[in-house]
Amino acid sequence: MTKTRHHGNRHGRSEEARQAVLDAADDLLVERGFAGVTIEGVAARAGVAKQTIYRWWPSKVDILLDAFVGDMNEELTPPDLGSLADDLTTYLPMLAAFLTETDQGAVFRALAGQAQHDPAVAVRFRDECVVPLRARDRLLLERAVERGELDGDLDVEVAIDRLLGPLYYRVLVTGEPITRTFTDELVRDFLGT
Repeated sequence: MTKTRHHGNRHGRSEEARQAVLDAADDLLVERGFAGVTIEGVAARAGVAKQTIYRWWPSKVDILLDAFVGDMNEELTPPDLGSLADDLTTYLPMLAAFLTETDQGAVFRALAGQAQHDPAVAVRFRDECVVPLRARDRLLLERAVERGELDGDLDVEVAIDRLLGPLYYRVLVTGEPITRTFTDELVRDFLGT
């Protein structure tokens, strides 16, 4: 029996096609910027029909959010090395590299920029990107409180702002490099060492 193949999608309806769309959206964003990402361009790059994309995602923002969240969940796991100093000196450079050196970081920066102009994107960016990132950041400090390394009365939200605010400021505002020296200094300042 000959297998029938859908002519508009070289992948068929599969996880392979879904991943091809996510990868194509990332690639196009890096190459052309947010405005240069179109459903037509993503479909052509991924080798799928536009209808395939619209079955899964109603817009390019949905594709980019899905791509970012999936990559974040896969690639950005906070370490648990037994001490806050070790966790932070490992995690901050990892976070910095994820946000500045990867396609996922380009997606994050593009969505942050778009959020400044589109209130609906702003809400989704906050809910789907910022809140999960902040939960990862919070986990490190909450573990340290449980281990007795930080005061139980610590305002974790303020502590996150103090520790990671300068990193996000460089990612989203100044574009200055985030070196290991910089992240180590953030950790030293935070820990008072």
